[in-house]
Amino acid sequence: MKIFLKLLLGGSLLVLGNIAMAQYPARPVKIVVPATAGDGSDLLARSLAKSLGDALGQPFVVDNKPGAGGSIGANTVAKAPADGYTLFLANGSSHGVTPGLYAKLPYDSVQDFSPIALIATAPNLLVVNASMGLRSYADFVRLARQQPGKITIASAGSGSLSHLSAELLKSSAGLDLLHVPYKGAAPALTDLMGNQVQSMIINIPTVLPFIRSGKLKALAVTSAKRSLELPEVPTLAESGVAGYETVAWFGLLAPAHTPPDVVNKLHAQVQQALLLPEIRENLARLGAEPSGLGPREFSVYIKSEIAKYSAVIKSAAIKVD
Repeated sequence: MKIFLKLLLGGSLLVLGNIAMAQYPARPVKIVVPATAGDGSDLLARSLAKSLGDALGQPFVVDNKPGAGGSIGANTVAKAPADGYTLFLANGSSHGVTPGLYAKLPYDSVQDFSPIALIATAPNLLVVNASMGLRSYADFVRLARQQPGKITIASAGSGSLSHLSAELLKSSAGLDLLHVPYKGAAPALTDLMGNQVQSMIINIPTVLPFIRSGKLKALAVTSAKRSLELPEVPTLAESGVAGYETVAWFGLLAPAHTPPDVVNKLHAQVQQALLLPEIRENLARLGAEPSGLGPREFSVYIKSEIAKYSAVIKSAAIKVD
């Protein structure tokens, strides 16, 4: 009789759990964003939140928690209940760069999360001041080898994605470039425009107006394929840097052990959201292209990003305060 009652109770709990999952979401869902309000990833999160809320019948609310390379927001989600009501808008910094950059994170970037979907990827550009007169990446390489250690490459700061992209270029192409870190992309771009520094790897929307006005020259894109925005600009891989690829990316994560039914339901809705014109318009403003990779593929992608940037960080002995 005791065994029968235990089986009956267990079966009842399973049924109740299945009913709860079928009704998900039954209350508002929070999406933690590791950026300030108005940032590109914040705007993407808000448009995604509206789409998910409209489709699933409950509000999806954005909660901004910037700082420490995204680790503050990530820690909040890693420690949250695994019920699908706290999600994380991860990016290439929070789940690509940060795991190798910070020695003692209070969570495991892989084990403490359930990947839901890779939302989008965005290539960056290697650009130079147009006054240098360079017409191609080959010209850039030639000049860098003529003046080793003297051609500068700016970044948004030590440990930033632009910095690691530059370090990966230096090691992959065998170039001796002088890294100049700034406190953000804006001051770096200002000095690039003023020819105080000669080059930078930066996102497309930020520099596109200056490329079109002729003030900056785009030499190559950092993604594996050409950008839809600048199809005439070759990739670094096409230009001779075999296997080179760095992109900004955005994806949705949940705490580890979130029920698979919830993860799959959210992935399906993200895929539907990526078909909406307003979402695609927001992605275009970020210079991004929709992805929609599912949980398993996204998990593999995150691990590959962590491995790539951890190797760059170790090789270049990059440290942050």
